[in-house]
Amino acid sequence: MPLDIFIPYWGDPDYMMETVQSVLAQTSDDWLLTVVDDAYPDTTIKEYFAGVNDPRIRYVRKPQNEGITANYRTCVEMATQEVMTILGCDDVLLPNYVETVIKGHRKFPGAAIIQPGVQVIDEDGRITRTMVDTVKQNVVQPRAREYRILSGEALAANLLHGDWLYWPSLAFRVDKIREVEFREGFPIIQDLALVMDMIFKGDQLLLIDTLCFSYRRHTASASSSKLVDGSRFAGERDYFSVAAQQAKELGWFKAERAANARITSRAHALTLLPKALISQNTAAARVLFRHGFGR
Repeated sequence: MPLDIFIPYWGDPDYMMETVQSVLAQTSDDWLLTVVDDAYPDTTIKEYFAGVNDPRIRYVRKPQNEGITANYRTCVEMATQEVMTILGCDDVLLPNYVETVIKGHRKFPGAAIIQPGVQVIDEDGRITRTMVDTVKQNVVQPRAREYRILSGEALAANLLHGDWLYWPSLAFRVDKIREVEFREGFPIIQDLALVMDMIFKGDQLLLIDTLCFSYRRHTASASSSKLVDGSRFAGERDYFSVAAQQAKELGWFKAERAANARITSRAHALTLLPKALISQNTAAARVLFRHGFGR
């Protein structure tokens, strides 16, 4: 059973080629790779794949740019295997990623989502640890001794207190991810929104503690740039209102309280408030203050 690896491409060609090389370097050959180029203006990657002769790899270039949400949908539609990964075009698989995910799926075939072990790297590929990642991995994320199945209200409340998942590292059962939709209007937090929709409908998440993925965190990312002007938090606040209503309808009152409290999201905004004030960015400071202290 090959792992269906998809890369929705839009970004730095050098990072992208490093990502592809990390797929080729897997200890397991049980994978298929599909790159969906969202009409990136630079044709370097198109030319790169013209020289790749591997039957497991296919490259598709869209005639025009459709945006990341549409590209995610395209990837899900194109999947042909039981399990898929939507890999970031600047992230790096460690050599044991495919082996780890397939082994986890075979042991726990009922799990709809798989979160393996992740380390964080910077722009230059050096292992790093930000305050955000320290909180995610050491405070909010549940512990797992090799494997742990999580589900239901406990998982929903946990993720609404603090999102400790690393979206590009996740693997999904294709039949399960096709039962939900990528939500419009939440471009930065749509990954959490989709996972929460799966959890709200009863899906299980398998947590694996085996390290097998390098997540690149750098200031050029869309989510990082949105922190500077505070717009990310406006989107987060809107989403948490939606999640609170979903939890309420299910009678998951602990999860509803977690969505309304959004503790780590508030704390994150407040850590950025001094920077906005020092730079005299009053618009961003207003958004950050409102997110940190507002209802």
